[in-house]
Amino acid sequence: MTTQTQNNEPAAPTQDENSIMAERRAKLAALREQGVAYPNDFRPKNKADDIHAQYDGMDNEALEAAKIEVCVAGRMMLKRVMGKASFATLQDASGLQANGRIQLFLSNDATGKEAHDAFKRYDIGDILGATGTLFKTRTGELSVRVSEVRLITKSVRPLPDKFHGLSDQELKYRQRYVDLIMSEETRKTFKARTAAIASIRRFMGDNGFMEVETPMLHAIPGGAAAKPFITYHNALDMQMFMRIAPELYLKRLLVGGFERVFELNRNFRNEGVSPRHNPEFTMMEFYAAYVDYKWLMDFTETVIRQAVVDTYGTPVITYQGKELDFSKPFRRFTILEAISKYAPHYTSEQLNDADFLRAELKKFGVKLLPTAGVGALQLALFEETAEAKLWEPTYIIDYPVEVSPLARASDTREGITERFELFMVGREIANGFSELNDPEDQSARFMKQVEAKDAGDEEAMYYDSDYIRALEYGMPPAGGCGIGIDRLVMLLTDSPNIRDVILFPHMRRED
Repeated sequence: MTTQTQNNEPAAPTQDENSIMAERRAKLAALREQGVAYPNDFRPKNKADDIHAQYDGMDNEALEAAKIEVCVAGRMMLKRVMGKASFATLQDASGLQANGRIQLFLSNDATGKEAHDAFKRYDIGDILGATGTLFKTRTGELSVRVSEVRLITKSVRPLPDKFHGLSDQELKYRQRYVDLIMSEETRKTFKARTAAIASIRRFMGDNGFMEVETPMLHAIPGGAAAKPFITYHNALDMQMFMRIAPELYLKRLLVGGFERVFELNRNFRNEGVSPRHNPEFTMMEFYAAYVDYKWLMDFTETVIRQAVVDTYGTPVITYQGKELDFSKPFRRFTILEAISKYAPHYTSEQLNDADFLRAELKKFGVKLLPTAGVGALQLALFEETAEAKLWEPTYIIDYPVEVSPLARASDTREGITERFELFMVGREIANGFSELNDPEDQSARFMKQVEAKDAGDEEAMYYDSDYIRALEYGMPPAGGCGIGIDRLVMLLTDSPNIRDVILFPHMRRED
């Protein structure tokens, strides 16, 4: 068996690795001379996890008597050659945690000397197919006594050392394919992501929501305060923008008569990369007619709680060593209530004094636009003093109009909208509000955004005349919410970095 070496440098293989690859390429050349080097005619019939689930409870005597034949395929992760007998471990993607493994036993008697000798030349990382009968070894391990074994895919490049995997974190992101081979935890993470998304889809369908698809290329970016990616459509001879949010298109569907819609969508925002930001990310946005933001909060809470339970079987999980309990009702604070709770040294007078707030925010190093009013200043202070302390699921409600250009204004409180943001472990997870369906009010809000953009706010919205035209046909009263799927999965998988839950996160280009 070839000795495995660890490689943590993507651009510069070690001499040992080069020699290993040369040896494997020579084996591949020999395979080509014998016939088809990469066959595609082997069809496995069994998965490792299913085999263990069904037969682990049987003793060897019963297995031998039953002569249970299985046909498996997977990547060889372990190999032991002991003269006339050999052992190998195949890995496949079976099981809820994608950790399916089954041991193969090969011998001159059972497998045939020729096939066994050929197996001895196979390498760790090769993908094999095997047929045989089940038995248990002296140590009680369920295994396949192999009658036939085939090399399906030759691995030319050696895997990292099995005890260390990819120890370089950046390399784990850049070469996710290797990370998935070597790390059971990484495979579990993405199995959990799939389970959570499947739960959300089921829940939305069960509650009468229709899944739809809206454009990713927009003539006018809208639906969020963000800096877009700009591209160009040659045939139409026009500048276009990658979607920053699907909101305005989804609400056009409310105008069209679909009363409950949702989209699991990719958004693109030309912003910085951090442990909680990726320029391309996944959200679930949904809109319902004849509801308000209070209904939305209750519904969003239920969606998330169900996703947690469906993924892990319990509403109580641990994140970064600290318990997070989704069974309890989510807390609700206004922006000022949250500041008062987590930064109680501020007085009510100070929190409503624009000059004081500006001076205080300057101490935190916050850069403010000169157009920012008291509401925007209060929100900025909340972000500096309270946001990071919101560990348990908490709704922050009653956002000011000036930072909520698409939200319905309160009928009873001047300058306030019916809007919330949901925070957990100090991060925003969701954003929702009663929708603004007054076309004249929305037009005026857009004009304010244009003024802010002219004043230097790169994230301010454009004026969308077609959306105003849609509202003029009449949109029913409604509520809408966006849930950040990547951030939610971070919680569900105890992942500290958003790149841990994105299969192929954006990285700087390799030199």
